[in-house]
Amino acid sequence: MPTSTVSYAERRWTSHDGLSLFARDYAPGSGAAHLPVIAIHGLTRNSADFDAIAPLIARGGRRVLALDVRGRGRSDRAPDPMTYSPEVYAKDVLALMDQSGIDRAVFLGTSMGGLITMAIAGMKPRVVTAAILNDIGPEVSPEGLARIAAYSGQAVDTPTWAAAADYARSINAVAFPHYGDADWEAFARRIFREGTEGSPVLDYDPDIAVPIRAAGAKALVPNLWPWFRKLAKKRPVLVVRGATSDLLSAEIAAKMKKAAPAMILAEIPGIGHAPMLDEPEAKAAIFEFLSDLP
Repeated sequence: MPTSTVSYAERRWTSHDGLSLFARDYAPGSGAAHLPVIAIHGLTRNSADFDAIAPLIARGGRRVLALDVRGRGRSDRAPDPMTYSPEVYAKDVLALMDQSGIDRAVFLGTSMGGLITMAIAGMKPRVVTAAILNDIGPEVSPEGLARIAAYSGQAVDTPTWAAAADYARSINAVAFPHYGDADWEAFARRIFREGTEGSPVLDYDPDIAVPIRAAGAKALVPNLWPWFRKLAKKRPVLVVRGATSDLLSAEIAAKMKKAAPAMILAEIPGIGHAPMLDEPEAKAAIFEFLSDLP
């Protein structure tokens, strides 16, 4: 799991309800100008998840904005936890585009980031030129959602970085069985930050789980097919799926392909939920997809 040393600019923008939100802004390399890529992470993660793929996309001539969704990383925590929802997250992204002068973009969404991408396509379809959905679809396996819900927002005891690495391994080992100690140490540095007392703390607001708990069983069986069909209608879509994913099953991916025959599906062998996009197969699929876009 190589960590990028490529620099990025630090950007902030303001949400409709006054939160200060953060993004890593990777400048495009030289050559012909292309549409930017907006990269959106998963439920408990942050912009660091894209620190391998974002610099590579930028070198290819596309500006990349990798976001910290509200409540994560260096973005403000929300006073009202019920605003931790895909629709509100989508409004935050649209505010970023408006304040950055971006009319259209290619969207790269991992897990929850893919749900946000679908929500944006439903709210303001013209801004989404194409989409890469990383291990997510309009329907998800209840087993995977239950696993994620079980640890989201829960307190953890990680007095040292070694303990933080052990925690990262405990909740993600099934997805990355080939990872070694150095990989888990790097993983921990992505999902934890140093707390006020020097111990690692998870880099998100525990209250992101409040809307999930409030929705109860309904949260575990979302039906977002209308969102997906709107996204995939006359728009290029690439779906990256971990071959052993417990969230985006092979059956659901097949249903997506049937609903959107032009959709491209790339499966990443030996990986669960969700690919980090530093896998050779993932990078090849993404760059081939981007090569056909404006």
